[in-house]
Amino acid sequence: MSTDNSKNSAASLWVPYVLIFSGVVAALQIGKLPPALPSISLALNLTLTQAGFLLSFIQLAGMTLALVIGLSADGFGLKRSMCFGLVLLGIASAMGAMSESATGLMFWRTVEGFGFLWVVLPAPALLRRHVHPQNLRQLLGYWGAYMPAGTALTLLLGPLWLPQWGWRSWWILFAVLSWAMALILWRVVPSEFVSHSLNDAAAAHNVEPVANTDQTTWQQRLRETLTAPGPWLVTLCFGMYSGQWLAVVGFLPSIYTQVGLSGGTLGALTAFVAAVNMVGNMMSGRLLQKGLHPSLLLIFGFMAMSLGAFLAFAEFTLALPWLRYLGMLLFSSCGGLIPGTLFYLAVRLTPHERNVSTTVGWMQQGSAAGQFAGPPMVALLATWVGGWQWTWMATGLCCALGGVLSMMIAQNLNRQTSAA
Repeated sequence: MSTDNSKNSAASLWVPYVLIFSGVVAALQIGKLPPALPSISLALNLTLTQAGFLLSFIQLAGMTLALVIGLSADGFGLKRSMCFGLVLLGIASAMGAMSESATGLMFWRTVEGFGFLWVVLPAPALLRRHVHPQNLRQLLGYWGAYMPAGTALTLLLGPLWLPQWGWRSWWILFAVLSWAMALILWRVVPSEFVSHSLNDAAAAHNVEPVANTDQTTWQQRLRETLTAPGPWLVTLCFGMYSGQWLAVVGFLPSIYTQVGLSGGTLGALTAFVAAVNMVGNMMSGRLLQKGLHPSLLLIFGFMAMSLGAFLAFAEFTLALPWLRYLGMLLFSSCGGLIPGTLFYLAVRLTPHERNVSTTVGWMQQGSAAGQFAGPPMVALLATWVGGWQWTWMATGLCCALGGVLSMMIAQNLNRQTSAA
């Protein structure tokens, strides 16, 4: 009996990391396009605006149906939802590899968007279910790094893979990875298991215990989520962050290709910009664990993104490429404080434990709307002014709105604390 318990305990230690790596594999599907975009644009004769829509089209599903999928995941089963999403991602990526037109590629990118949501929306609720309450803030900060981790890997490996084997084999590679991750998740993560020790720990830390079942209807969960201010604030805030981040990082390979960079140099520079975003995500978890107020992290993150974008795109830095690159690093690294903090706030400000996936779904819908609108708007601005020099104005507006929303989140948290 003790041997079985020790095996279960050892397996449970892997659960949060399997969930996080599942998110990274899903993010690879988002990040696989930017390094391939120059060659796809050349092959399909795309305009800059069309390339922007191709970059953001995967967000169409999230922009329209993330809330519905979040509700469905709560009822369908969290583990089953994630496995289904990974399998669907693999199918869509494999079919996309056979596309002969931009329209076909956009269609399968949209299907990938659905698969992506089925993976990432249930994960925070599963983390809450399987992680000790004392470690939840830190691991949610790690979870917030899934997107930059996937983006950094594709930006690093893409320029090495694509010239040798082309974008179609690149798509097949990620199909196989998605299917393999689905198998690992199915084998490692318990179905709907909650240990007594976690519930005992939750009670000891004044955290609501996780129930094994919930009989509430989806209409009730939806009403509870959309009538609470917290989910709205984190949703809008995430949209202000994600739209500008994807617009800047997504076009980075194209921007650097225009100035003559290619191959390993291009991959290393662009990947490092995406990778430092993980530092901010992980630091957000540590800083929250130390008791720093979430709204301070949000405000600082938006201020740093505004300054970083100004240094990266303003005309006066045109002759200072090292300063522009430092601006990119500031933009991405300090901006990483925002998603890690918002994932924690989504769990903190959800009306009830049963609403976590629904709240994260609503937040993902705001994120997807930002990512859908951001790249085409920045591309249209660059086309209109004949270059990227005014990009910092668009990102600065997002940062200003994000700062206002951060202060409103602080007020909401203060009211929640006072009521408690």
